[in-house]
Amino acid sequence: MLLAKRQLKVKSGRIGLISDTHGLVRPEGLAALKGSEVIIHAGDIGKPEVLAALETIAPVIAIRGNNDRDSWAKKIPDVLDLKINGIKICVIHNVKELERGSAEGFHAVISGHSHKPSIMTKDGVLFVNPGSAGLRRFKLPIAVARLQIIGAKMRATMVNLEV
Repeated sequence: MLLAKRQLKVKSGRIGLISDTHGLVRPEGLAALKGSEVIIHAGDIGKPEVLAALETIAPVIAIRGNNDRDSWAKKIPDVLDLKINGIKICVIHNVKELERGSAEGFHAVISGHSHKPSIMTKDGVLFVNPGSAGLRRFKLPIAVARLQIIGAKMRATMVNLEV
């Protein structure tokens, strides 16, 4: 497993969250992420063109998902220990792969994999799964999320891409 650490500062605190595109970039997804200062892709990217399309909006930080196994994805980490404006964020594709207690020390965990959009707080840690912005799985919604960092506080909102 490839683990990476990264630290960055953003001015507006607007972070776009996307996952499980599986090679599909929806115009609605791009529109929903406009205004983001950085975009986090939580895996199952599908093809490098997805990252290139997202880069037209903002810098992209991505991790690999279980389906990102082609040569283009080899340099992308499986898990990311990220710090944005002092807020510690763990980015992992499948939240079930977090070992018990391993979210301790993080302010937020961003994941994907299940295609189920969710925002919840557990033991003081914000867990956000932006759902799938790509291919529909079962009858689950197509969605992305936004994370707003203001000082030491965070707020996440879900954006349903279906009209």
